[in-house]
Amino acid sequence: MTFGQFIAILRARWMLALGVLLGIVLISVALSLTLPKQYTATASIVVDAKPDPFSALGYPSMVTPAFMATQVDIIQSDRVAQRVVRMLRLTENPQVRKQWMDATGGEGSMEAWLADSFQKKMDVKPSRESNVVSVSYKAPDPKFAAGLANAFVQAYLDTVLELKTDPAKRYSSFFDARSKEARDTLEAAQTKLSAFQREKGIFNADERLDVENARMSELSSQLVALQAVSAESVSRNAQASGSSADRLTEVLNSPIVGQLKADLARSEARLQELSARLGDSNPQVIELKANIAETKLKIADETRRITGGVGVTNTINRQREAQVRSELEAQRTKVLHMKQVRDEGSVLMRDVDNAQRAYDAVLARLTQSSLEGQATQSNVSGLTVALPPPDPSFPNLTLNLLLAVFGGTLLGVLVAFIKEITDRRIRLVEDLTVGLGIPVIGVMPKPGSKKKGRLAIADAQRRVVGQLPNPAK
Repeated sequence: MTFGQFIAILRARWMLALGVLLGIVLISVALSLTLPKQYTATASIVVDAKPDPFSALGYPSMVTPAFMATQVDIIQSDRVAQRVVRMLRLTENPQVRKQWMDATGGEGSMEAWLADSFQKKMDVKPSRESNVVSVSYKAPDPKFAAGLANAFVQAYLDTVLELKTDPAKRYSSFFDARSKEARDTLEAAQTKLSAFQREKGIFNADERLDVENARMSELSSQLVALQAVSAESVSRNAQASGSSADRLTEVLNSPIVGQLKADLARSEARLQELSARLGDSNPQVIELKANIAETKLKIADETRRITGGVGVTNTINRQREAQVRSELEAQRTKVLHMKQVRDEGSVLMRDVDNAQRAYDAVLARLTQSSLEGQATQSNVSGLTVALPPPDPSFPNLTLNLLLAVFGGTLLGVLVAFIKEITDRRIRLVEDLTVGLGIPVIGVMPKPGSKKKGRLAIADAQRRVVGQLPNPAK
């Protein structure tokens, strides 16, 4: 079909197409004026991505499409719808109860029935490039539509807050029980440590152990010194017990022995003189010999006394060495025991420290959970409040007229073409040429159009001449 044929059909069937268009427009206007009016009220909420004031953590996933889709699902959930029913106390309304009885016969839950009916008339649309979600509700009464939209927003805000605080409250109860157990464990560990300290008499184990270590070091130094002195005493005692006792330092340094030896030397010198002069039988020589023998005995007695003192000193030194060694062994045993006690006390102290850290950690989580459970704000806030709309959203007369004109035009053209197909007419010269397969010689002009008739005959003649075979060829 050419464009000319299309225009020719429209010219021929324009009244039919116009009738269809007018019929569609009239039907649209009639429906727009007779259908009950519906009002749509819209409220909006905004999701805030700021850090949580309790946990000090951000919510990077809040701006993702999945999170916004989750919020839409929460708004459209039965929990929010049933909360709206409870907020508005619609179950207490006798008229609403009668409608429920008529619709369901009293079967099922009235709250669930109302929630389901509300969800059918609610529309939730998230914004594509922001964190704003629009909640719309359609109802015959504009005030009722605005009230339901605001009720859904408020129910959603309360539900989001519950979804945040309910787990925190459960965690708070859990951590409260754990904190009591941790406190009991800490008290038991502290009691055990205190009893151990009282039993062992420990006030400051490290300081006392330092004192005992210092005393042990001092005793060790004393033992080393006494061992040196005792070794010397043993050597001197062995010398005193032998034949060289007269060469001891004490004997050589003794003034009595020195005096006696001096007297002995003088007596021996005088004895030699008297013996040479008077002879050995002289009474003076005999007396002098007796004096010399007595002096030697005195020297021997003084030497034995002095060497006996060396033995006593050796015995004393050995006893002091044995005593210090015994004290050192006792001190070493005491220090080892104190180290063992300190290790046992360290274990108990670590138990106390671990119990304290565990209690502090549980107490911190308990405090955080308690604060989160007492929160009155969530990360979602109301942005705009729904107001009763002044104009109905359905039916929209202007939109319906535009759609009726557009649809009526298309339908009128379609009806005209269907009519043309069922009742085919000759509209153009080309229709005869194509339909019959013979050239057109002339076209009869319409009455009163001579000029146009002559032009049409001339045009037809040119076409016939153009279609006849050329003899020259």
